[in-house]
Amino acid sequence: MSSLSARALATLLDGWRGHGVAYAALADRIRLLILDGRIAPATRLPAERELAAQLGVSRTTVTAAYAELRDSGYLSSVRGSGSLAQLPLRSPIIPDAPSTGILDFSKATLPAIPEVLAAAELAAQQLPQYLGESGFDPVGLPILREGLAARYTARGLPTTADQIMVTIGAQHAIALIARTLMSRGDRVLVENPTYPHALDALKGAGARIVPVSVTTDEGWDDLALEQGIQRTSPSLGYLMPDNHNPTGRTMPEEQRLRVLELAARHGTTIIADETMAELGLDGLPEPVPFAAHGSAILVGSVGKTVWGGIRVGWIRADRTVIQRLVRARMAGDLGTPVLEQLIVVNLLRDIEGILERRRALLRAGRDRLVGMLGARIPEWQVPHAGGGLTLWVNLGAPVSSQLAIAARSQSLVIAAGPRFGVDGAFERFLRVPFSYSAEETARAVESLAAAWEAVARHPVAETSADYASIV
Repeated sequence: MSSLSARALATLLDGWRGHGVAYAALADRIRLLILDGRIAPATRLPAERELAAQLGVSRTTVTAAYAELRDSGYLSSVRGSGSLAQLPLRSPIIPDAPSTGILDFSKATLPAIPEVLAAAELAAQQLPQYLGESGFDPVGLPILREGLAARYTARGLPTTADQIMVTIGAQHAIALIARTLMSRGDRVLVENPTYPHALDALKGAGARIVPVSVTTDEGWDDLALEQGIQRTSPSLGYLMPDNHNPTGRTMPEEQRLRVLELAARHGTTIIADETMAELGLDGLPEPVPFAAHGSAILVGSVGKTVWGGIRVGWIRADRTVIQRLVRARMAGDLGTPVLEQLIVVNLLRDIEGILERRRALLRAGRDRLVGMLGARIPEWQVPHAGGGLTLWVNLGAPVSSQLAIAARSQSLVIAAGPRFGVDGAFERFLRVPFSYSAEETARAVESLAAAWEAVARHPVAETSADYASIV
């Protein structure tokens, strides 16, 4: 069972004092931290007296906040174990069915492409030829690995099937690499902001994070990259160099070369997350895969391009690394479902057409969202996203968590900026996806505008722990 010290929780709670009753504001912020995954379920919260002393409030305030969280199902009290964070079995805030009327913008996803149904029907017809086999295969179907290898070769990185391992999505791939190629306590270079589930996987494997800034204006901080590798010699580096989530930036070719040269000199293995690599929206030539510039492990999936419901991803690496990952995988799972692999095999036959249609959809969604935000909330700084599925919006004030709470009262679920940062950064920022329909986007913008007005009526003072100033 993990525990959270009063000092650590106070850091996460920075800026919690909004309008209204103090205990309610404190309960709201702790609830958001649990919902966003920044306080994991079963984590023991600090004692009431300790947290009160750390926050400089009365113990009565903390007691009342904890009581409200227990009443709403976000805390449980166990004799001898204190107060444990949990998610309610049925939360009125988290949508569990379309009928709830709640719009969930916490996910940067697309609905399934129409071709999925035909590909699945064809896969069902192909399945009988595999029924005589065991179905347990930690590497992946040869036909899919060959198709993925051919795809990399066509993109400018010669690849053979034995350099490919099929996984249960990109998240599974990242977690497997982290568990296999690093030891607990190793340093890992990570972009800041970054994809939060990748950060969770790395921390779960015991990584000590070395953050490197990425901004919508300047991209990757060259000096921070250089110093982060030279001074700490991290075991791994996790980067999303193409259409970065959440900023939408793509790393220039000369910077890729410098990063890989530095990594090679200091024994750092770079993981390049390519889940959105082929979602560039400005019509520019797509960079060749990251590993074309030097040694790197590539991770991909169909979750962002085809549909998140098809849990198929892959790792592209040297043969010796693939063999090592295969041996390590057997302790956790025994392979990727055959039927889903066959679906991806069939979709790869028209992948260029699929990607082009996806890009057109996302391009229209991006332009629509930029226009709507500019009209309804003109004071926000809305950047240009060259690719991906999201805008990394600068709110101009460190109120992202407050805004996320206020948005829930407007039937909109959206992740606060700190969910994407290391150690509570980015209270000035909000990730807003543009992958939803015109109707859903309009509704979300209206909800954000109403929430923004509510927050603006009760502004909070800026604090020294607002990390956005270094971004």
